Amino acid sequence: MQIYLPIAEMSVSLFFLVGIGGAIGFLSGLFGVGGGFLLTPLLIFSGVPAPVAVASVTGQVVAASTSGALSYWRRGGIDLKLALYLVIGGSFGAVLGVWIFQALRALGQLDLAISLGYLIFLGSIGTLMLIEAVRSLIRSRKGATPPRKLPGQHNWVHGLPLRVRFKRSKLYISVLPVMFIGFVIGIIGSLLGIGGGFILVPALVYLLRIPGSVVIGTSLLHVLAIMAVTCVLHAVQNQSVDILLAFCLMVGSVVGAQFGASAGQYLRGDQLRALLALIVLGVAIRFAMSLFLTPDDPFSMAVLSFGETA
Repeated sequence: MQIYLPIAEMSVSLFFLVGIGGAIGFLSGLFGVGGGFLLTPLLIFSGVPAPVAVASVTGQVVAASTSGALSYWRRGGIDLKLALYLVIGGSFGAVLGVWIFQALRALGQLDLAISLGYLIFLGSIGTLMLIEAVRSLIRSRKGATPPRKLPGQHNWVHGLPLRVRFKRSKLYISVLPVMFIGFVIGIIGSLLGIGGGFILVPALVYLLRIPGSVVIGTSLLHVLAIMAVTCVLHAVQNQSVDILLAFCLMVGSVVGAQFGASAGQYLRGDQLRALLALIVLGVAIRFAMSLFLTPDDPFSMAVLSFGETA
């Protein structure tokens, strides 16, 4: 069954889109990540224009994050004050990211920038994840326990000025690193179409010492707010959000996430991290191939404006 995507200007099988959404939803439930960093590349590899893929995935991420954020809200697992500062920084980052997105698109370099961004980003993250997972597997086989930091330990981040008390997180830290982290995630999310939760959570835990009881819920609320802002900005400024595409992906991801969550119960954490790292590195290698290998059709034609073609 073929459906026409008006913004992407192409016909795609409905079952194909729902299937991609289901596969990413399965991986999201299996690994506990948003999946946007895998969904956007898959859409690009499937022929969806990069600007439409990046912008449309933001809508899918908003829908996927809403249910999780509501669940943590009911359980009191969100630090609203911390989330507010993250969202403030992230909103500025999203505005800047969309502006860079628009400028690159006007210069005709957006596809190259997205491919390079994913290659560098996924390559580095996947390598670090794989190294950590292999070390964890080796430690578990030897029966050793990983070293833990003492509860009272602090790093240089805690000595910065403009400190604010976050009662829910039981912390008294500067708002500068909080807003900077949100700012960086906002730029990355708007440029690459990812929620950034798998970067935000480690940053909050290891840099700011945010308790695990509130870090995931706070991260989900931040992702929800920033992706909503990004989605609106892309729709208004770039007209690149395909609602029909986002809806089909959302339907598939909701179903797939349930199966992934069930399957994840049968694998250990270090095994899951190693498998996720291999998938991330595989996507990075695919982007590297698209950058360095000669395409089958080295020329393309696209409408730039009325009466102009390239």
